[in-house]
Amino acid sequence: MYEQVSHSLLNDILIELDPSIRGEGLRHFYTRLGANFYSIHALFSVLYGKREDFREHMQGLVETMARQYVLRPEHLRHSDLEREKDHNWFLNQQWVGMALYADGFAKDLPDLTQRVNYFQELGVNLVHLMPMMQCPKGASDGGYAVSDFRQIDERFGTLKDLQALAGELRKRDTLLTLDVVLNHTSNEHAWAQQAKAGSATHQDYYYIFANREVPDMFEATMPEIFPENAPGNFTWDEDMQKWVMTVFNSYQWDLNYSNPAVFIEILDIILYWANQGADILRLDAVAFLWKKIGSVSQNEREAHLILQLLKDCCQVTAPGVLFIAEAIVAPVEIIKYFGEDAINAKECEIAYNATFMALLWDAAATKNAKLLTQGIKSLPDKLERATWLNYLRCHDDIGLGFDDNDIRAVGYDPYAHRQFLIDYFTGKYEDSPARGLPFGHNDKTGDTRISGSLASLAGLESALEANDPERIDVAIKTILLMHGMIMAFGGIPLLYYGDAIGTLNDRTYLDDPAKANDSRWAHRPRIDWERAELRKTPGTVEYRLFSALKKMIAVRKEVAAFADFNNRELLDVGNPHLFVFARFDTTQPMNKVLVVANFDAHPQHLNMEDLGRKAFFRHASVRDLYSGERPALFNGELVIPPFRFYWLTDQ
Repeated sequence: MYEQVSHSLLNDILIELDPSIRGEGLRHFYTRLGANFYSIHALFSVLYGKREDFREHMQGLVETMARQYVLRPEHLRHSDLEREKDHNWFLNQQWVGMALYADGFAKDLPDLTQRVNYFQELGVNLVHLMPMMQCPKGASDGGYAVSDFRQIDERFGTLKDLQALAGELRKRDTLLTLDVVLNHTSNEHAWAQQAKAGSATHQDYYYIFANREVPDMFEATMPEIFPENAPGNFTWDEDMQKWVMTVFNSYQWDLNYSNPAVFIEILDIILYWANQGADILRLDAVAFLWKKIGSVSQNEREAHLILQLLKDCCQVTAPGVLFIAEAIVAPVEIIKYFGEDAINAKECEIAYNATFMALLWDAAATKNAKLLTQGIKSLPDKLERATWLNYLRCHDDIGLGFDDNDIRAVGYDPYAHRQFLIDYFTGKYEDSPARGLPFGHNDKTGDTRISGSLASLAGLESALEANDPERIDVAIKTILLMHGMIMAFGGIPLLYYGDAIGTLNDRTYLDDPAKANDSRWAHRPRIDWERAELRKTPGTVEYRLFSALKKMIAVRKEVAAFADFNNRELLDVGNPHLFVFARFDTTQPMNKVLVVANFDAHPQHLNMEDLGRKAFFRHASVRDLYSGERPALFNGELVIPPFRFYWLTDQ
C-alpha cells in the first residue's frame, strides 16, 4: 500500500543506508520492502512512535532486514521465490512432523545427521529440533534459558554441524524447524551480564526496578506460572541490588519489548536462524511478550502487534519462512495468534492445537467423546493460509485447560472432572492403566498438570509390567486411535520422538539434581537404538506401532481431503462414545472422507442413514482407507470395534 508519510521516510532511510548493504542483487528485497513498508511503519509507530529516537530505530530496523538479506544464501533466496509462487504449500496433506531433542533422539547433531533415514522410513518430512542454543549447564530450563542466541550449545555440536544437518534434510525434501526463545534470556546472557555490571542501556533491555513499588503493582494481577518451583514474578539481584522480572524461573530474565532496541535485536536473531536453513521458526512463549500493570500480562494487544511486525519484516528478508506460535492458551485466544480481523494469517501461520490434544486425552480417559465433540464445536475456525499443529505429546506437560462452559454442557462438574483426569493419568484412579506424573501443582487453585510419555499415559507401561497381551493390545489400539485423529483432523500432525516405537517414561532424570524436581524430564528420553531396531522385528510392540504409523502416514499423504483448507465438518451422531467428522477435497467436492472413532471398550453402532448417507457416499459399500477393509453395513448400521477408527470413503 502506498502512503505518503511512510514512503517519504523510506526514501530518506534508503538514501542513508549503509553502503555495504547497497548494490546489485537486492531487487527482490526492495520490492518486498516497498510492499510491506506501510504496514511495518504503522506497527512500529504504534509501538514506539512516541519515542524521541523513533527515526533512529526505524533506520536500524531497515538496515537489519537488508543486512540479513545480503547474508541470505542463494539457495534459500530461490526457495523463497518458489514458495511465494505456491503460497499454500504448507497446507498440503503431505507434511508430517516429528519434534525431538537432538541429544535425546541421537547423541548430538552429527549422530542425528547419520540417522535421518529413520524419518524417511517412517514418512516424516518435517523435523522440529527442540532448543539448542547455548545455555548454562545448571539452569537451562530444557534449553529455554538462552545465554547466547547465535551459538549452538556444545553438547549438541557446532553451527557447522547444524548446517550439515540442514543440508542433508534439504536433499530429502524435509523441512527443518528451530526454536527461538522470544520472551526471556538466561541471567548469564551478555545483555544480562552488562546490566548487572551497571549498563543503563542493557538494564533497559529488561524489567528492572530499584524497589518493590512497581513489582508489587504487577504482582497484584499477574498469575504465577510455576508456583511450586518459581513463586512470584520478580527476583532480587544482588549484583545490581534491584528487582528483575522473572516470570518463568529466577534465572530467566523477561525482555522488555517496550524498548525498540530489544525488538530489533530479536528480529536480527530470527533472521539469523532463517539464514542457517530453518524453514519454520517456533516462537516460544509469545503470549507473554508485553507486560502491562493491572493485567495478567498475557495475550495483550501489543504482543500481537509485535508478532505482526516480526512477520512483516521476515516477509521482506525471508518470505519462505513460517512462524509457529507457541501459545498454550484458551481457544478464543489461540486463534488470535494467526491474526485478528484478517483473512490470511498475518502473525503466525501455524499454532499448536493444544485444545484438541487435551480433549483427545479426555476421551481416552472417559472412554467417550462427549467433551471432545463439545470442545471442537467451541474451537473457532482458523484463517486462510494458517494451519494447526496437531499433536498428542510434546516436551511439555499436559494442561487441562478446557472451557468450564464446555465441561458443564456435557454434564460434568469442572473441578471434579479435572480431578478425575489428574487421578486417572497419574494412576491414582482405581483400575487406571496410566502411569503419568503430576507437574506444577498449585496449592492455591488445586490445578495440576500431567507429565509422562504417550505410551505410559496410554497404558502400555503398566500392560508390559503385567505381561498382559490383552492390555498391551488395548494400549496399542489407543495409541493408534489417537494418532488416527491427528492425522485426519486438518493441519500438520506432529509426532513426538519415541512415540512411534512405544518409548516409556524415563525415570533416570531423578538421578540428576538439576532435573529431579521437574517431572517433564520423564518424557524427554534418550532413545535406545538397540531397542528401536525391534521396529523391524514382526510381533514386537515396536514393530506393531511403527509399521502401523508408517502405513497411516503413507495413506494420509494420498488423501487430498486431508489438506487443510477449513474443509472439515463436525458431526454430532448422538452416540457419546463416537467422535465423527467429515473431510472434503476442495478440488473435487464429491470426494469425501468420513472419520469415525470409537473411544469405548465395547463395539459401537453408527446409523449411516441418520447421517444422510447419500450426502456422503454415492455407492452401497464403503471402504476404510487406512486398513483397506470394507466394513459391513447392515440396514444402514455401521459397527465400529473397540478403540478403532475408520477413514471411510466410497471410492
